[in-house]
Amino acid sequence: MTDQFPPRSPEVIPVEASDSTGTIQRRARGFLALFFVAIGLYTLKNFLPALLWGCVFAISLWPLYQRAERRFGRNDWLPMSFTLVVALIFLVPVSLVGVKLADEIRSALEWIEDVRNNGIPMPEWVPRLPFVSTQATTWWQNHMTSPQRLSHLLHSVDVAHGMQMTKQVGSQVARRGTLFAFSLLTLFFLLKDGDYVIRKGLVGSHRLFGEQGESLAKQMISSVHGTLAGLVLVGLGEGAIMGAAYMLTGAPQPLLFAMLTAVAAMIPFLAWPTVGLVALLLLAKSSMIGAIVVMALGSVVIFVADHFVRPVLIGGSTKMPFLWVLLGILGGAETWGLLGLFLGPAIMAALHLLWTLWTEERTDKKKA
Repeated sequence: MTDQFPPRSPEVIPVEASDSTGTIQRRARGFLALFFVAIGLYTLKNFLPALLWGCVFAISLWPLYQRAERRFGRNDWLPMSFTLVVALIFLVPVSLVGVKLADEIRSALEWIEDVRNNGIPMPEWVPRLPFVSTQATTWWQNHMTSPQRLSHLLHSVDVAHGMQMTKQVGSQVARRGTLFAFSLLTLFFLLKDGDYVIRKGLVGSHRLFGEQGESLAKQMISSVHGTLAGLVLVGLGEGAIMGAAYMLTGAPQPLLFAMLTAVAAMIPFLAWPTVGLVALLLLAKSSMIGAIVVMALGSVVIFVADHFVRPVLIGGSTKMPFLWVLLGILGGAETWGLLGLFLGPAIMAALHLLWTLWTEERTDKKKA
């Protein structure tokens, strides 16, 4: 029986067919990976800002965290402590502003109730208006001093629209709070497992892009560090200096305006409106010298910070022209909001490095 049916020789697959099958499989795996990456990003699209903020926090704090880890050792309470400090840095100013805003709203409601009962008394400057003093006085007495007319005017406000606005504000606050909590959670795990994440990231970068991938990542990380120093720290410094000036000149709410100045100064040239507003408030209080001091000091501080300090801190860390940095900051802020202050310079740093590598002159020495 075995002689009638000799064993079949193994089938030989042509080399061309084997190579073709391997190419198809590699392409299929690539498309499958891209599909899952795309659908994963789509699934997390509402949480991507929180994850990116967590990454920005972790990159900014990583050098300081490494020094603390070398001193106190690796444990779970160290990343928790760093995360708690970051939370307090953001929550304390927001709480102060919220308390102040609640006081202002309560004062406004009390003023509205007083107006409904007593009307608005005529200011002393109305009868002194040129050309229209009589008409203005008559109009004010007929419309503004009468509690009945003002009460009818205030009741005509769309209360339902105001309630809808309140609900929208509440939902936005809840959403922002949730995203901030996820940012803190991301920060905690990135600090806790930072060495593992860096090691895996380097392996993946070498496999995909080779040695240039690591250079690209280092350039982007340097841009985040430079942006932190050049925008956040410089902005806080400007806010501290101008806050001291507000207090010395007797400006209203100096702490609140100092915080607003610090936040506005994180974006180049954006601190001018805040300083100008404080100067106008001082003028309204008949403090001409205080307004001049605030405006002059603010001009010097903003000019020095935007033209000398920031270019050195940001451009020096990334070896990038300040024009690229400025375009990254302004373009990123316009596109992604506050998060764009860090993403914009990082993207421009990557583009600058790619441009440098692409246009680098290579001299190949070949033997004749």
